[in-house]
Amino acid sequence: MSKVRWGILSTADIGLGQVIPAMQQGTYCEISAIASRDLGKAQAAADRLGIVKAYGSYEELLADPDIDAIYNPLPNHLHIPWSIKVLQAGKHLLCEKPLAPTVAEGQLLFDVALQHPDLKVMEAFMYRLHPQWQLARQMVREGKIGALRTIQAFFSYYLDDPGNVRNIAEFGGGGMLDIGCYTLSLARFLFEAEPQRTIGIVERDPRFQTDRLASALLDFGTGTATFTCSTQLANYQRVNIFGTLGRIEIEIPFNAPANQSTRIFYQHENTIEEIQLAPCNQYTLQGDLFSQAVLNHTEVPTPLTDALANLRAIEAVFRSAQSGTWVS
Repeated sequence: MSKVRWGILSTADIGLGQVIPAMQQGTYCEISAIASRDLGKAQAAADRLGIVKAYGSYEELLADPDIDAIYNPLPNHLHIPWSIKVLQAGKHLLCEKPLAPTVAEGQLLFDVALQHPDLKVMEAFMYRLHPQWQLARQMVREGKIGALRTIQAFFSYYLDDPGNVRNIAEFGGGGMLDIGCYTLSLARFLFEAEPQRTIGIVERDPRFQTDRLASALLDFGTGTATFTCSTQLANYQRVNIFGTLGRIEIEIPFNAPANQSTRIFYQHENTIEEIQLAPCNQYTLQGDLFSQAVLNHTEVPTPLTDALANLRAIEAVFRSAQSGTWVS
């Protein structure tokens, strides 16, 4: 095969608006089918995006012998049950983040994945594959900022629609699973280690019972990371990476625009250098890199163990907020 034939599990907004069009631009991706529990919705999405096949059930999609891999952008609470079915159907799996609402559920998928070693499985943390993050990590590794000592991250938006899945607790809603997961992931990505302990504060919306404001301090032993995430603050995102000799600031760290250049600010000695990176679509990169792993029988960019480690860090913040103490 020269391309991986993809099936899309549901007509979720993130798939229709961002991921599918981006994957269709890829060199190694062919979007062959899309499924919904409503055939009309599936057909409308297929017509809109030029997808050949539309199915009125997820089961029909998984039974299609012409599909090699599945992209799963279902609501958080459905990630694991349907991802397990994907693997049991013999399909490779790219599952939207977060992999699961809990570590225990993520472990269920991990255990099934071990039974299917020939199938590729990855959590869709597309931001790591963007050149700005690859460059930032390279600069840290090369000592361009001296020794990495602390990271500050902020990610927020305002959404108080009670019908949105992000505000439905039983669907795995809340800020930590939706956007806080990025702030934890990036700290682990740059320190290339797991936090030894954390202390956090979490505020919940009295209507939705979802976390709407969370802040935490992570201790990596050689340095720290702090973050704030919120679903009820002004739209904003920024990351600052501090070393003993310099600093890296990433202007649009997570939702990097596909059609315009991105900027990194590199402070060293007494100067601040602006580094511009050419426009690229991080969802296209994600689809192609995963597809190449399938075609070439190589490892996916981010292993499933990383997804489980990120879930452990998320749960540690929640436990700390509940106890009011440091959690290992």
